[in-house]
Amino acid sequence: MVIGERLKGARRAAGLSQRALAEMVGVSVMAISKYERGLNTPSSPVLIRLAQALGVKTEYFLRPVTVEMTAPVFRCRSSLSVKEERAILARTKEWIERYLDVESFFEGSPQFAVPSSVNRHAGSLDDVEHVAMNLRAAWKLGQSPIESVVEVLEDQGIKVGLVEAHDDFDGLTVWANAQVPVIIVKGGLPGDRQRFNLAHELGHLVLKLGEGVNAEKAAHRFAGAFLVPEAIVRFELGSKRRSLDLCELHSLKHKYGVSMQAWIYRAKDLGILSEAAATRWFREFRRRGWHREEPGEPVSPEKAGRRMERLVMRALVEELISRSRAAELLGKPLARFLQEEERQYGEYPATVCS
Repeated sequence: MVIGERLKGARRAAGLSQRALAEMVGVSVMAISKYERGLNTPSSPVLIRLAQALGVKTEYFLRPVTVEMTAPVFRCRSSLSVKEERAILARTKEWIERYLDVESFFEGSPQFAVPSSVNRHAGSLDDVEHVAMNLRAAWKLGQSPIESVVEVLEDQGIKVGLVEAHDDFDGLTVWANAQVPVIIVKGGLPGDRQRFNLAHELGHLVLKLGEGVNAEKAAHRFAGAFLVPEAIVRFELGSKRRSLDLCELHSLKHKYGVSMQAWIYRAKDLGILSEAAATRWFREFRRRGWHREEPGEPVSPEKAGRRMERLVMRALVEELISRSRAAELLGKPLARFLQEEERQYGEYPATVCS
């Protein structure tokens, strides 16, 4: 039965139908169906061909299924197809299994919990501001720009990953084994949009909303307030503005890793900029196509999965796992991982590790 579940997961992650996989492997559609339902077991040659077709190692099919995912909530601009949703969930499940597997080697892994000092209940969007402010205080983030949203969330026990997905997909929040929150965002996004998506999903995890409060609007408000608290917005923009300057917005975008449009929203929400002035800005952004790709230099995206990679390398150095096991947990050959490190950081990491 393990092989069946693994096969179905890998096939969905690859976005393949049973018929497409059958044609690639040279077996019947009925054979694939029986494999997935646990009614038959593929022979060794077929298992090898399945692994090659799906881009996994044969050991993947024999690994016990250790993660159950519940309550998935997708964030997207329009409806994703069922096929695409299944593919994203399958990739997420395979990734989080590897993450929790390597984490099990060590004690003291962070467990997510909203601090008791934070009142999570919000009966209005103004209340959302206070929840975000109090959470920043409880996590000792101060008033400075957050250098890495990914690392902040990971330090609090939230697993953050990236997947390649349809252009309409922005993010996903799901629970692993009913106790580990997982946030997945689309790879290839500009850093400001990526960071906002992460803070948005954090809002969904933290907030308990009163009747009549729109969940998406509340999560948007939370994201803005978490990334740039009210005191910071007033410090940077002043208490009242008739308009804003594009160069000013671009500079603030790079200082705080928050988009120009999010800054306009913050100014409007806090009464610094009038509704009419904000609307004019949004119309201008849409007219120029800036609502999808803002002008100027983009913010560099953060890299997710760094904590997991550090744990894998720690397990390897402490001889808790072999090099082949490290490659399996990383989801890529160890040589390729070291090459990627070398490209990002120069020769130092690869030289040391080799």
